[in-house]
Amino acid sequence: MTEAPDPLARLGWDEHAASAWAAHRGDGNLPGRVAAEHRGGYIVLAAAGELRGELAGKLRKAAAKDAMLKPAVGDWVALDVHAAAGTATIHAVLPRKTVLTRRAAGRAAAPQIVAADVDAVFIVHPLDQPPNLRRLERYLAITLASGAAPVLALTKADLVESAEPVLSAIRPLLDKVAGGRPVPVHVLSSVSGQGLDELDAYVARPQTTALIGASGVGKSTLINRWLGEERLSTGGLRDDGKGRHTTTHRELLVLPRGGLVIDTPGMRELGLWNADESVPEAFADIAAVAEGCRFRDCTHAHEPGCAVQAAAASGVIEPERLDSYRKLVAELASLTRDRETAARNRARRADHRSLRAYYKDPRTRGQRD
Repeated sequence: MTEAPDPLARLGWDEHAASAWAAHRGDGNLPGRVAAEHRGGYIVLAAAGELRGELAGKLRKAAAKDAMLKPAVGDWVALDVHAAAGTATIHAVLPRKTVLTRRAAGRAAAPQIVAADVDAVFIVHPLDQPPNLRRLERYLAITLASGAAPVLALTKADLVESAEPVLSAIRPLLDKVAGGRPVPVHVLSSVSGQGLDELDAYVARPQTTALIGASGVGKSTLINRWLGEERLSTGGLRDDGKGRHTTTHRELLVLPRGGLVIDTPGMRELGLWNADESVPEAFADIAAVAEGCRFRDCTHAHEPGCAVQAAAASGVIEPERLDSYRKLVAELASLTRDRETAARNRARRADHRSLRAYYKDPRTRGQRD
């Protein structure tokens, strides 16, 4: 008789998760995985099934101070399960294997976790739109920073005569960004079925994949195919050519063929957060030329003896790519300053709270007098 599958393995439990769980053995909690977040509450998948989760008070206070401590879709967490009520209390987030993070929209210097503990990230782009190479650089930089493997999925092949114009524009960028590491590229059509079998291989085994891209590029259509049902709403483009927002929240879905996928809403803004190391990796060609600059802290903008400016002038480095690199480096520098300002403000507020508590405490009145 065939043994029943391990419910945790079905959720993507692997050696990393097992190792991270070692610190929680014997504390009475059980492991689970965050599937969705709704208005401060969570949907958590565990051996006991689907549960409604809420944060323990201690974790809630910690997450209020540090957004990276807050559970995100894909996270493995430690649960106090109340099976009869179908609920659970989340006490801790296990150390993450990978984390796909961007800067939260708005002015505040705060991170937003797009997906956690994913093995591969599908960067989805439609072939019926000209490739935005600068946006693609950002997607690749953020994916490389996450630790997950990037995969480029070019959808809507049935709407163009040939994918070659887009492929020709993208290939040089991929060669430079990946630094010799291959980035798989798949040409797909949900209408004709072109390339879909190749993509199925990523979700046919127990690994977790996240899909990112703008609205209306075909992410939900792909996921519906893997699910075998029209579970997610789909939509085309608006009259202005921009995608309709058919996905409104992040969600971890368990697929019939054995894998898991995280659907994400289309992202209008794609600010960097933890891409300090991946930006140089994504621009390895420029970093290599920069070794020849006269000044170690060269900004490649106006300094004499700048090897990068010379390479751009001679056509070795495309001016557009250099401009993109400068913008990303400037964005990281601005983010660093914003983080430092936010840290100083938090420390100042903490000092003020301590002083108020000191002067309100009757036990210190005699010392003050």
